[in-house]
Order: sequence, then C-alpha cells, then structure tokens
Amino acid sequence: METRRLHLLLELSRLGSMRAVAEAHNLTTSTVSQQLAALTAETGTSLIEPEGRRVRLTPAGQRLADHAVTILAAVDAARLDLDPTAEPEGTLRVGGFATAVRTAMLPVALSLQHSHPQVDVVICEYEPAEAFALLERDDLDLALTYDYNLAPASPSSLLEALPLWSTPWGLCVPDNAHTPDESTKSGIDLRAFADTPWIVNSRNTADERAVRTLASLAGFTPRITHQIDSLDLVELLILSGYGVGLMPLERKTREGVRVMPLTDPPVILTAYAVTRRGRSSWPPLRLVLDRLTAYR
Repeated sequence: METRRLHLLLELSRLGSMRAVAEAHNLTTSTVSQQLAALTAETGTSLIEPEGRRVRLTPAGQRLADHAVTILAAVDAARLDLDPTAEPEGTLRVGGFATAVRTAMLPVALSLQHSHPQVDVVICEYEPAEAFALLERDDLDLALTYDYNLAPASPSSLLEALPLWSTPWGLCVPDNAHTPDESTKSGIDLRAFADTPWIVNSRNTADERAVRTLASLAGFTPRITHQIDSLDLVELLILSGYGVGLMPLERKTREGVRVMPLTDPPVILTAYAVTRRGRSSWPPLRLVLDRLTAYR
C-alpha cells in the first residue's frame, strides 16, 4: 500500500468528505477518488461506501485508517530520524474548554504559524464530555479537558490523559455576603449558604457534582437554580444577588464580588491534554503536546 494513499484515507476519516480532502491537499476531487479506488484495489476490500451525496468509511476502511495513524507516524518518525531538519506536517484538530484554548492552545497555535507552517491547527470549543465523544469517534486529534478533585472525569480506555496544570477554586459571593472570619482555620462555613441559590455550568456536570459533594460534606442539599456557561455571566448573576457559585481563586473579579478560599476540602481544577491511546507519537500532535507541557 502506498503511504500517500493511506494518508488520503486518514484525511477522509478526519475531514469527512472527498472535497475537504482535495482542498486540504491542493488536489481535485477526482484525483482523491482515484487514489482511494487504487487503495481499495491494493487491499482487496471495500474501504468507502456512499452515504447520500457523500461517502463514508466502511468498518474495514475505518480500521485501516486507525492503522494508518500508526503507520504514517512510524514513517514520519523514520524520516525525521534520517533528516532531523524535516518538518512535521498535517492538520491537527483540537477541541477544548475556553480557558485552555485562550491561555494555552492559542499561544501554541500562533507560535506554530512561524515555526512549523506545515502544521495546520483547527480549534473548536467543547466541554469535556463533548470532547471525549469526538475523540472516541476520531473526530478530534487532541482535547483539552478538565475535572475537579471532587468530581473526577472518567474517559474511556480508548483515551489517555496528560495532566497540564492545576488551579484552586473558591466560592464566589457578593461582597456583602455574611461569612465567618476568613482567618479562622475552619474557613468558610458553607451551611451559611444552605438556602442560597447555587449557579453551575450549563454544559458540563462537573461543577454540579463538585457543588453537591461540598454541600453533602457540610450537611445540606444545595438549591441549584441557575445553569450558566460563561464565568462573566456567573459573576453578573452573583453581583445581582441571584446566588453563589464556584470560581477560580486567582480570577480577578469585578467590583462587588469576591472569591473566598475553600479549604476543607479544597476544590482543585486540573486541566488535561487528552488523545486517543497510541496516537501521541504522530509528529504534529507530539509537537503540540511538547509545547503544551512546556507551558505547564
């Protein structure tokens, strides 16, 4: 099998259409079709099938695309070993939560435009559960996800996670909220907020699970009323007296609200770079992972 044809098959599995593959490689759609037909002949089995006006990989085609990742990574690694000046190249699909994209992935992607222009990074925003599902379907190459120590994530065995950084979270309250003396060893008495509405994330259940665990340890069931994705909007609701919620302890908040430490137990958010198991040696992905861990 020609590795060039394997690469086109892999790109079809990632990009979803012959036209997208052709545009990505400056080819005509008919050329891509001819190359995949030749690959079908080489393997002796059907690799693609019609789906409406488009095509999709057959189960055999998807299995070969999975093998192609390892094969092409090994070929690229050998090429780089023989020619250390050779450049990684390809389209890297990244999905992640907004903070990680803004503070970590975007600086890496911008630096690659200058250092490795043959690596094309495509970025989408997803919450962890969405990103895990896309990785398992091979619709993403890299996911930037998070969990809390009180609500750990459970990705499938198909995936592997590399911790990137951790940050403490606290309780965001209005400035006029009545709380115990923050200098005491006991910290915040969450029972003071047993009757207060709580605000959690609308697109990920980790916030809610962490809040319910904290409240359970304090001896009450939280009244979860609002579900908001944007931390800025959460702040506005808290400022307007609509409840309290978890926030990064290091976040610079607007006037009128404050973030108080949680110590018993603490709430720690950890960010991860998640890939399909066995894929991290693919040179464009390895390059980005190395830069993300250097950021750490």
